Amino acid sequence: MSTLLIEGGHRLQGRVAVEGNKNAALPLLAACLLTEDECVLTNVPRIGDVEVMARLLLDLGAEVEGIGSTTLRVRTPHVTTYAPDRALVGRLRGSVLLLGPLLARTGRAHIAPPGGDFPARRSISTHLEALAEMGARHSAAADHVLEAPGGLKAASMYLYEASVTGTETALLAAAMANGVTEIRHAATEPHVVELCEFLQKMGAGVTGIGSSTLRVEGAPKLHGAQHRLGGDYIEAGSWAVVGAITGGEVDIEGAREEDIEVVAAVLKRMNVRCGLRNGVFEVKPSKPKAVRRITTGLWPSFPSDLVSLVTVLATQAEGRTLVHDWMYELRLFALEQMSGMGADLFLADAHRIIVTGPTRLRGGRVLDSRDLRSGMSLIAAGLAADGQTRVLPLETVERGYSQLVERLQALGAKVAKVE
Repeated sequence: MSTLLIEGGHRLQGRVAVEGNKNAALPLLAACLLTEDECVLTNVPRIGDVEVMARLLLDLGAEVEGIGSTTLRVRTPHVTTYAPDRALVGRLRGSVLLLGPLLARTGRAHIAPPGGDFPARRSISTHLEALAEMGARHSAAADHVLEAPGGLKAASMYLYEASVTGTETALLAAAMANGVTEIRHAATEPHVVELCEFLQKMGAGVTGIGSSTLRVEGAPKLHGAQHRLGGDYIEAGSWAVVGAITGGEVDIEGAREEDIEVVAAVLKRMNVRCGLRNGVFEVKPSKPKAVRRITTGLWPSFPSDLVSLVTVLATQAEGRTLVHDWMYELRLFALEQMSGMGADLFLADAHRIIVTGPTRLRGGRVLDSRDLRSGMSLIAAGLAADGQTRVLPLETVERGYSQLVERLQALGAKVAKVE
């Protein structure tokens, strides 16, 4: 287990480039199981979650080249087991995305309860209901055991929840199902769009891309394809907050304008001087101001993945801000640790926190990165605080941020990784 030692109070400055979208990489890797041919993914983020998914594919019989690099080559002539390693599954919520491809290729799937952030509070009922609509039978057990001995069938379905991974599970299953599947109340996030485009390249007929109604004409045999992942707008937003909270000047490359807009809208309301110019998202030295309310929502609203970071930024903004993440419980709980740093926080319930600023944050604390996004938020708090702060385990944050220590240091942060 590693700890990030942070000496706060230093203004960050420089340029950083984001890699591919983490939330697109996982379903695209799962899609590679749908064909015997080689698939090539480029601009893949070099992060812990991607490595775990790649090793799950290896466990299922795939040949995977380039683990740890930005280009992955995947070929799966034979799926050798329908039950991926439960220890790896327990480390990654995205392992649920293997259900559809396993049912399509083998007629069976058996996965342990997926891990990741707050696994006990994040249901996969939407995924299971979608697969049941297409003919999969689910055995009642602690593990998820599904069978589709006659193959998956096309279906018309309404998703009770516009779940991103639930939509992706339905898409992956429908790509090889016989007939045309219609998915209503589908998620519309950029990473769902990328999966649709990749399945098109593989030979599935997908229409309605980017809308809440998707139609998928399954193909009995899909072929290999290549795809370059779009830049991760969540990572770009994270670097923007890191720059703003330190009064710094940071240029962020690699994010698409249509994606980063949802982040920029909230930052601008908080009086952060930022904007896209010539493909670079620029953050200038600012004096943040509070806004009455920041609320997360389905795309294209403000993303839940950035709610912890914007809450930390609100501690340095003048005035009082209510942050409301109605989508997930527990995401804000880890930020209570900042009270010991001098932050003025009131956790109203599992979904709402009231922040009053600006407050001078004090270091000298050991902070627990209980999930990926709160871990990055606590690092941002440490960068803004006086004195030293320790955030652990660093591996939790490295699940979603490539070469984190090196890139922080390149921006002028005084940080060190301590085993």
